[in-house]
Amino acid sequence: MKRRSAAAALTEVASGMRVGLGTGSTARHLVDLLGQQVAAGFDVLCIPTSEATAAQARELGIPLTTLEETPELDLTIDGADEIGPGLALIKGAGGALLREKIVAAASARMVVIADKSKVVAELGRFPLSIEVNRFGLRATHILVEQVARAHGAEGAVKLRLQASGEPAVTDGGHLLLDASFGRISNPEALSADLHKVPGVVEHGLFLGLCAKAYVAGPDGIETIEA
Repeated sequence: MKRRSAAAALTEVASGMRVGLGTGSTARHLVDLLGQQVAAGFDVLCIPTSEATAAQARELGIPLTTLEETPELDLTIDGADEIGPGLALIKGAGGALLREKIVAAASARMVVIADKSKVVAELGRFPLSIEVNRFGLRATHILVEQVARAHGAEGAVKLRLQASGEPAVTDGGHLLLDASFGRISNPEALSADLHKVPGVVEHGLFLGLCAKAYVAGPDGIETIEA
């Protein structure tokens, strides 16, 4: 289903476009399919949202650029951990949320690809990832916990660890806190409150960025528009 949603979204990409390439298991299918088109002569210039996506794209021969060289994009296609009402999203399981949000904001349109399990009536079942600065980690952790409690979080705020037990580190050199809310009744207010915490670099609430979602289910592709 992930590959079918990626194939559907690929129809949004026209020759000559500047395209942001997302990160994660669903986005990998998109990059694979785009690589096939590029090998056949398709003209596109892309910006990856993570080092992992960049490595995959280079291996497939997809031409890459940077936001310094190409600061305005036509389109970004990315996955999502949750798709809520109005195409509000939770992203960040892959640890690339900061770069993903920067690239999405630089794009004229953002399109999301996912399977039907990611569509929810209310955001929050999936933990919210929060990218934080290494400096003052404990102090930032406490402040984020206070924000989470004020917004009715049902679970804990935990530092993300690798299998080795060491903290997970983003491509930008930051750390990640994962907050288990259960339900997020007011994403906009939560977003604003998290941004008030000085040690928070960015969070995984993507609000007002996504224009369309291609959602694959047993019965085919559903298109959701904002």
